[in-house]
Amino acid sequence: MAITSLDQLDPNGTYTYADYLLWQFTERVELLRGRIRKMAAPNRKHQDISGKIQYALMTALLKSHCKVYNAPFDVRLTRMRDDKEVKTVVQPDLCVICDLSKLDTRGCNGAPDLIIEILSPGNSRTEMRDKFELYQEAGVLEYWIVNPSEKMIQVFQLNEQGRYIGLPPVVEGDILTTPIVPNLEVDVTEVFAD
Repeated sequence: MAITSLDQLDPNGTYTYADYLLWQFTERVELLRGRIRKMAAPNRKHQDISGKIQYALMTALLKSHCKVYNAPFDVRLTRMRDDKEVKTVVQPDLCVICDLSKLDTRGCNGAPDLIIEILSPGNSRTEMRDKFELYQEAGVLEYWIVNPSEKMIQVFQLNEQGRYIGLPPVVEGDILTTPIVPNLEVDVTEVFAD
């Protein structure tokens, strides 16, 4: 039976990437440990911020082998090849992948080097905690949480023990850099400007 509406699915059920690939509805969803998470449509401010950061990343990566992708872009946080075994697929606002062997026709199969999530009114604290844990477990080297209402960016870098270490918040007036993209300089004031 074709699944053409999110209402046809059990909100408390557990699903795989193989299931996800068969769904034919327009709502955007992610799978976090097999559980469905409906994604809110991004507002204009969210899109402006995403576009500015993506432009900075693309400019800095012009002569690099790394690639930057924006949502909707499926990231399977595992290197498993059997879609029936994959229980987590996310669509980060932005991600940078430097190991191009992780890329296939459907997106990224494995942890990106950098994931950037922009908070929206629809993001719950639970969702953000769950994603923090998933990204840490998967080995995402750096995770940025962009907070438009506070005009700040929280940066978490994976340490040698595989745990995220939070850096001091990056705020207006600061220039954000990362060792993942050595020549990247993000003017935080410009990111949040209207």
